[in-house]
Amino acid sequence: MSRLDQIADLEKRFLLPTYNRYPVGFERGKGVFLYDFEGKKYLDFVAGLGVNALGHAHPRIVKTIREQAARVIHLSNLYYNEYQGQLAERLCQLSGLDFDRVFFSNSGTEAMEGAIKLARLAGHKAGGEAKSQLVALQGSYHGRTFGAMSLTGQEKYRKGFEPLLENVSFVAQNDVGALQAAVNANTCAIVLEPIFGEGGILECSEDFLRACRTLADQYQAALVFDEIQCGLGRTGHMFAFQGFGVVPDIVTIAKPIAAGVPLGAFLSKEHFASAISPGQHGTTFGGGPLACRVGLEYLAIVEEEHLLENVLKVGGYLHQQLQELVDKYAATREARGRGFIQGLVLDIPARPLVEQALAEGVLFNSTQDTVLRFLPPFLLEEKHVDKGIRVLKKLLGKKRKKAQSAASVAAASS
Repeated sequence: MSRLDQIADLEKRFLLPTYNRYPVGFERGKGVFLYDFEGKKYLDFVAGLGVNALGHAHPRIVKTIREQAARVIHLSNLYYNEYQGQLAERLCQLSGLDFDRVFFSNSGTEAMEGAIKLARLAGHKAGGEAKSQLVALQGSYHGRTFGAMSLTGQEKYRKGFEPLLENVSFVAQNDVGALQAAVNANTCAIVLEPIFGEGGILECSEDFLRACRTLADQYQAALVFDEIQCGLGRTGHMFAFQGFGVVPDIVTIAKPIAAGVPLGAFLSKEHFASAISPGQHGTTFGGGPLACRVGLEYLAIVEEEHLLENVLKVGGYLHQQLQELVDKYAATREARGRGFIQGLVLDIPARPLVEQALAEGVLFNSTQDTVLRFLPPFLLEEKHVDKGIRVLKKLLGKKRKKAQSAASVAAASS
């Protein structure tokens, strides 16, 4: 039995069966590459679903973790640590000083829970009758805890867990009329992803986002942007909202912020942040010294290595190459996204292509059944894009030949 088979067998015996894993495992990484248990090298376009924006084993991150682990890893939030305030200040600065306060959590879904709580709390303190309605988008994905799942507009994630939060209304992405009909004086928050991640790399239009901002202001509701996947540099801007020209009241972040060490956060304007007081929210692990120090190092690396510029440059090249696939292969329909959050929409199931690419040493990801999703490390170069595109051309070419052969057989038999 191979090492991978041994690992898989142990998991089947003792782990809750929540993941449909691909038939590969990894033991180390370097830069934009991962290596399996036999030492085979794979080009990584997944980056831990957007977490490993600095690739794998970045020397500065490794050094920072080693140094801080030798000092102190965890402290209770009953006490101060030297990095939490520094990281909060830096995030507010990078937002363009659009935000005044930060809360650190362990993950993205917990950041969403905190944002929901803050919006509801502010709604209760707005004066008059408490505001409780939440407006979210069909096709969205915000996480798997009950609050975040209640705002997730995909039945497959909600099924079997009802009843969820009450008083949540869903509208279609970019449908301004439906949005206007849904938002009212009882609305405490409008919650959305500027770019759907798991939902298939679909962007909110600027007109729709401006309408969200106008309605939030009109009804004194919080406009909440979920940037857990699309934020912190993935669009080529530190925050995705900076590329859309609409500033939310609360923004949630996570994935790359601590380079693989679990950390999430939400940033809030003072108007909403002032609604909360000690004891109304908290966390055991969020904002620990190790995670926050790594978060500071992540932000410094992105700036000093000019990675946002690289995301824009190489992301533009990636989009161009994906569009050429759409123009050439009948099995492809559309190239979506920007920067390093992009998708290739297919007319065929995407997972088989992902599995076939493993044999070619390239890691892709599928979502929404027919979308290949690209969330590569910010270190990706054009030569890496070329390799990934060569593999896709090879696999799509095989699909085309198979389809042509099947058509010939059908024509001959008719």
